[in-house]
Amino acid sequence: MATVAGVDSSTQSCKVVRCDADTGEILEQAHAPHPDGTEVPAESWWQALCSAGDGLLDRADAVAVAGQQHGLVAVDVDGQPVRDALLWNDLRSADAAEELIAELGGPQVWAEAVGSVPLAAFTVAKLRWLADHEPAHADRTHRVLLPHDYLTWRLRGGPTDRAVEPTTDRGDASGTGYWSPAAGSYRKDLLAQAFRGRTPELPRVAGPTEAVGRTPAGALVAAGTGDNAGAALGLGIEDGDVVMSLGTSGTVYTRAAAPSADATGAIAGFADATGAFLPLVCTLNAARVLDSTAALLGVDLTGLEALARQAPPGADGVVLLPYLSGERTPNLPQATGSLHGLRPETLRPSHIARAAFEGMLCNVADALDRLRAAGIPIHRVLLIGGASRSSLVAELTAQLIGVTVRVPEPNEYVALGAARQAAWVLGGTAQPPRWSARTIVEVRAPSDGGAIGRRIRAEYERTRRAVYPR
Repeated sequence: MATVAGVDSSTQSCKVVRCDADTGEILEQAHAPHPDGTEVPAESWWQALCSAGDGLLDRADAVAVAGQQHGLVAVDVDGQPVRDALLWNDLRSADAAEELIAELGGPQVWAEAVGSVPLAAFTVAKLRWLADHEPAHADRTHRVLLPHDYLTWRLRGGPTDRAVEPTTDRGDASGTGYWSPAAGSYRKDLLAQAFRGRTPELPRVAGPTEAVGRTPAGALVAAGTGDNAGAALGLGIEDGDVVMSLGTSGTVYTRAAAPSADATGAIAGFADATGAFLPLVCTLNAARVLDSTAALLGVDLTGLEALARQAPPGADGVVLLPYLSGERTPNLPQATGSLHGLRPETLRPSHIARAAFEGMLCNVADALDRLRAAGIPIHRVLLIGGASRSSLVAELTAQLIGVTVRVPEPNEYVALGAARQAAWVLGGTAQPPRWSARTIVEVRAPSDGGAIGRRIRAEYERTRRAVYPR
């Protein structure tokens, strides 16, 4: 039996699954933590991969890595990082993103050039920040990699073996701000502009079915991809499927046959891991809102849901703006979380808990509306991520977005997507193997036509606009 390994190198941890290459059945899995922070040593990812993959990778016939997007790994001529990697959720590059937008001529020009408008998360903005604030590190930068690029390179023996050429893929390259999904090529002029004239080397963009090398143990190494493209592949989404992923951050994305170019900057026009495209809207705050509220109220997540069910829909006017870590959509990097509508009779744990669930999901529902407004068809919604395990989250999501919601069986879909890509490369077929995600919960669209959900969202939007008018 041929087996494959998939790696999910996320913000918080590294997860490895070893699967049957034909069926996708998970045979073994393991994980190892990553250090906290918005900048971490890239070496810590490699150590976590070695720990989680110990034994699993050696027994796999092929392997692929899906990793957190946007992160900046700047390495010197010897392949050693010049500083700790800057992660996607590091907001110090917010001003740099605004500068770059203005310099090129506005959001529309950027959208047409690379399918997305730079935000603080994007690698291109982090390069500008590095050039302006740490020019000595910028001068030492010989090559720029993304987190998944770095780990794929290390799996193949780089940088110890200088003959090993770093590679990336369409999905992850499309999140840099200097690779065009529509053209399928780098915009090195934008790279140079961001990095104040410097032109570091970039990884070669490998195709979806390409084997980019082998591990020292002999396993084929596939190109890998970014985490959202990995999850899309793991779920096997098709045109019209929308994924709402509620992890630390929240993402809403779909598969599309054509590239997108949203001048508002809300929709990132990414590529996927199959040769198609992945228009995506991201929020910085999702499950972290529930975690933080549970800690505030001295309960676990099960207790938080029980409290929330004691308050009525709309929490009697209590609204939580969930911008605990600033926000990406809407673009409010300096925003903070805040509670509104408190009165003596609503200053209760139950109302605060309810407001936390509703505030988080109103924010993510707004992200879904961005896709709708762009004319992207939405046929079904799949809810994944840690917060999707809450039955209240599934119920509220259907209520707030007015469509039927399906919750697939909880699984490591990013790692599974990487494993499925590895199986695709190993099998040499025209299409990836047919692995299926089993639905365990289905919440139908509300019978009232969504009236309660519209009322909750209207109050949320009124509060948001009062605090953040733009």
